Amino acid sequence: MTLDKYLMTQKWLEKLIPDLQIYEMTRIVYQQIINDYAIYHERQTTMDFHHQLKGAILDAVDEGLIDRDPTRKIIIKGKTPAPKKIKYLNQFELHLLLTNLNLGTEISWEWFILLVAKTGMRFSEALALTPKDFDFAHQVLSVNKTWDYKGKGGFLPTKNKSSVRKIQIDWQTVIRFSELIKGLPENEPIFVKGQVYNSTVNTVLSRCCHKAKVPEITVHGLRHTHASLLLFAGVSIASVARRLGHASMTTTQKTYLHIIQELENKDIDLVMRSLSGLS
Repeated sequence: MTLDKYLMTQKWLEKLIPDLQIYEMTRIVYQQIINDYAIYHERQTTMDFHHQLKGAILDAVDEGLIDRDPTRKIIIKGKTPAPKKIKYLNQFELHLLLTNLNLGTEISWEWFILLVAKTGMRFSEALALTPKDFDFAHQVLSVNKTWDYKGKGGFLPTKNKSSVRKIQIDWQTVIRFSELIKGLPENEPIFVKGQVYNSTVNTVLSRCCHKAKVPEITVHGLRHTHASLLLFAGVSIASVARRLGHASMTTTQKTYLHIIQELENKDIDLVMRSLSGLS
C-alpha cells in the first residue's frame, strides 16, 4: 500500500529530524538524513525512501520554501542485505513436511499449510477462503477475494484481474476438506478467528519444518515450492502462471528464472542426445 509507505517515511522523519525546519534543508543536511536512514536499511529501501522525500522536497522548491534542490548528487548507501532464506523445498522435503503435519479433525494452521502447499495460493487469498469457494463435485477451488489481514480484517478484491481463478485440487484434498468444513457458515472465512498475523502462521510453519527436519521456509515459500515442483514436473509456464494468478507469464519467468534455466540445461542435454542418435 503506497499510503502505508508514506506514513512509514513520515515516522522515520519524525525519528531522524524531529525539529528540522524546511528552510534549513541543505544538501549536507539531506545527505546526513539519507546516511542515518541507510544505517538501518538496505540500499534499495534507502533508495525508495529518497524518492519519496525528493518528491516532497521538489514541491517545496517549486513553492519557494527552499532556494535550491538539496537532493541533487546525493550518494545512496545501505547496509549489506541479509542472506535470503531458502525460497522453496524440493519434492522430497515437501513430502516430509506434509507427512509430519499434525492434521486433526478441526481446522488449524496445519490444514492451512497443507492447502497452500497444494494450491500455491497467496497468504491473503487462502485466508479469504469460505466453504462456498469449494466445488467438491468438480474438484475446483475458486479464488475471488483476499482477506485484509494487514488492516481491520474483512474481504478485499484480489491483487489483479488474473488473480481471480479456479484452481484444480486433487481428490485426497477434496475428501479431507469436504469432511473438515461440513456445517461451517457458507460465506465466512474458514481459517480466520479474530486478528491474523503473517508471523503467527510462519512461526507454526517454522515449527513444522523443524519437526520434519527440512529447511525453514515461509508461507510465501510454500507458494514458490508449489510453482517449482510444477515447473520441474514439466508443466508449462503459461499453466503455472494461470494457477498462481500472475498478471502475465513475464512475472512467472522473472520469479522462477533460475529454475527455468535449470530446465533449459536439461532440455539442451536431451536435444543433444536426440541429435547424436540420428547419425
